[in-house]
Amino acid sequence: MSRAAEVRFDHVWKRFGAGSTAVRDVSFTVPAGTLCTLLGPSGCGKTTTLRMIAGLEYPSEGRVLIGGRDVSALPPAERDVSMVFQSYALFPHMTVLENVCYGLTVSRRPKREAAEAGRAALESVGLAGFEARLPSELSGGQQQRVAVARALVLEPSVLLFDEPLSNLDARLRRKMREEIRELQQRLGVTVVYVTHDQAEALAISDKIIVMNQAVIAQEGTPQDLYESPVSAFVAGFVGEANRIPVTLRRLDGGMAEVTAGDARLVLPHRGLPDGAAELALRPEAIALLGASDPAAMLRGKVLKAAYLGGVREITVGTPVGEVFVVSPSTGGMPAQGDDVGLGFGRHGAALLPGGAGA
Repeated sequence: MSRAAEVRFDHVWKRFGAGSTAVRDVSFTVPAGTLCTLLGPSGCGKTTTLRMIAGLEYPSEGRVLIGGRDVSALPPAERDVSMVFQSYALFPHMTVLENVCYGLTVSRRPKREAAEAGRAALESVGLAGFEARLPSELSGGQQQRVAVARALVLEPSVLLFDEPLSNLDARLRRKMREEIRELQQRLGVTVVYVTHDQAEALAISDKIIVMNQAVIAQEGTPQDLYESPVSAFVAGFVGEANRIPVTLRRLDGGMAEVTAGDARLVLPHRGLPDGAAELALRPEAIALLGASDPAAMLRGKVLKAAYLGGVREITVGTPVGEVFVVSPSTGGMPAQGDDVGLGFGRHGAALLPGGAGA
C-alpha cells in the first residue's frame, strides 16, 4: 500500500452555471491515515466535494491538495486516488479476479503480476477463493468487498467512498461499516467517506465534516459534534435533539445558570450572552422519573409511548413543549396520560443561540 496522504481544501468553490453554487468557500484538512466522513443531507455539496478530490469535477476557485501537491487541474489518473461508487460498477461478464485486476490491466501491468496483486487484494477483504465467480453469484456485501478490492489493488494514497452501503439492508450495513473501518485502520490508508447516515458516520470516523447548503456547518470528532453542536442544524442532524427554549444568565468563569420553566441547570455558556437561548437535549440523556420524584426537573404528561425491545420511546408534554425521551426498557411501560417527571444533567445537554434555525 502506498503511503497515506493528507487531503486539503483551500477556499474551494464549485459552480454549475449561473446562480448554482454546489460548494462555497470550503476549507478543511483530512490528516494522512485517518477516516474522514462528509455528512449532510441531499444537495449539501458533499458528493461534489468528494468528486473534486477524485478529479471527476474541477474547482471553480481555490485549490485541492493531496500529499501537499496541488492537484486541482490534474485528471483522475494522476492523483493517486481510488473510488468506490454507490453502485459498485462491477462488470457483470468478468470474474471477480478480472474485475479487481481491471485497473492494472488497462495500465498494462504484466498479467501474472496483476493477478498476484488482485489475489492479495481479495484476501485483504476476506474474499480469497472467490476469484472465479461472477458478480451475479455474490451477495450484496460480497460485491461491495470486490469493489473495495478493485480500489485497493491500485495502492492509492487516498481511498474514496461514495455512499457505499446505501444498497444494503440494515444488518449488513452495520457489518460492512465495521469491516471498512477495520480495513482502513489495518492498512493505514487515508479514507474520505460520503454518507447521509449519521449512525454510519459516528461509528467509523476519526473526523466528521457536516455540510449544509454548500458550506461546512461544523467539523470535529464524532464526540465533539454529538456533545457540542454549534447550531440547531448540527444538533438535529447528528443524532436527535430536543430543542427547548431557555433563559441564560452567565455566572463566573465559563458557566451559566439556565432556566427552562421550573428547571434550573448550570452549563457551559459557550460564549452566549445573557437572555434567550436554546437547550439541545439528547433523548437518551433524559431520565424518566415518577411525577413526585424530587430529582425531576420538569413534569408533564405522557403523550405517546412505544416499546422497541431494548428501549422505550416516550413523548412527554411539558410546560416548555414536547420532550422526546429514549429510556432503557428496565421498568414498566408508561401509558398515555400518565404523569411523569424528567431529570437531566450536563451530559447530553448543550446551549445554542436563541432562535437558531435549521
